[in-house]
Amino acid sequence: MAMTIHVDIVSAEQEIFSGLAEMVFAPAEMGDVGIAPRHAPLITKLKPGEVRVKLSDKDYQAFYVSGGFLEVQPHLVTVLADTAIRAKDIDEAAALQAKARAEEMLSDKSGKYDYAIAQAELAQAVNQLRTLERLRKRGA
Repeated sequence: MAMTIHVDIVSAEQEIFSGLAEMVFAPAEMGDVGIAPRHAPLITKLKPGEVRVKLSDKDYQAFYVSGGFLEVQPHLVTVLADTAIRAKDIDEAAALQAKARAEEMLSDKSGKYDYAIAQAELAQAVNQLRTLERLRKRGA
């Protein structure tokens, strides 16, 4: 049996996942990280993107996080996300609509929209769509 590490993924709203995994992959601010059992302690900021939890050789669970923190202890990984949802629960139509709305706001030069908010909304929508795309490629 492979070694495992306990993983908790929580958002401000609720606990999304709690269980044992062989590996965790996350979008850290300085680059993607892979966390295995007995990993050295680590705390890092997360950027928006996909967190993958490898349960076994053939079983992965994917989650979208909008940012937050990753805390690693030798036998525990905790993802504290601003927002976290299971990848399979992402509303593709809503993400596409949000992307189009953000792109429209960015192209409007009248100054009636906050450019930083539009950029953040666009990044979130694009990352949600990428997470869905990766999920489909893996056949989950």
